[in-house]
Amino acid sequence: MKVAIVDDEELARKLLREYLADCEDVQIVAECANGFEAVKVVTDLKPDLLLLDIQMPRLDGFEVLELVGREVNVVFVTAYDQYALRAFDVHAVDYLLKPFSPERLREAINRARSRLEAKQALPVAELSAAARPPGAHLERVAIRDGANVHVIPVTHIDYVEAQDDYVSFHSAGKGFLKQQTLADVESVLDPSQFVRIHRSYILNIDRLARLELYAKDSHAAILRDGTRLPVSRSGYARLNAVLK
Repeated sequence: MKVAIVDDEELARKLLREYLADCEDVQIVAECANGFEAVKVVTDLKPDLLLLDIQMPRLDGFEVLELVGREVNVVFVTAYDQYALRAFDVHAVDYLLKPFSPERLREAINRARSRLEAKQALPVAELSAAARPPGAHLERVAIRDGANVHVIPVTHIDYVEAQDDYVSFHSAGKGFLKQQTLADVESVLDPSQFVRIHRSYILNIDRLARLELYAKDSHAAILRDGTRLPVSRSGYARLNAVLK
């Protein structure tokens, strides 16, 4: 089994490396100090398993999972986090709670091996949502573009557009594609800031310049940069409710 260690703490990586030396048939193919390195490692080396820390700067473990979770198995390594642990238990995802013993690590490795053999997919979106504290909204979006990762603060998003099996996050005149549903995006954004104005569009109301009526019961949202977006009847009602 090819394993990559992902933790921003050097001592934590060293401990995992020492414990893994006693695990049979395990090859450490990479050690990553941040989530960006982890995404590149998955692309270049295709490890079977990530031992993945949650609390890391720039990209946290859940953001890494969203970017690569469908391609590699994951065992999370974490300090105590009540929401994350509850999410792992609900979705049967294995984790190592710091500090842990060599025996507990071997147990996690064996479970990961069984999951690989069974080709079980991780419930990425459900797990990430369940690990978020109640009432917490998304603060940034991580989008993978090959081996590169774009991190966009939600305050920089102009609007989100559904495109087949993807959504496009529009920011500063550029579109960034991510494989996700618009409903999933809507569920994690702040509803006082982002409004579903159409079945295909979510609007950041800070970007709204004006609304135009162009036919009976048909409206268009005109953004500050001149972009025109359709507004459905139900979207118009939702938008009015927020703007009042």
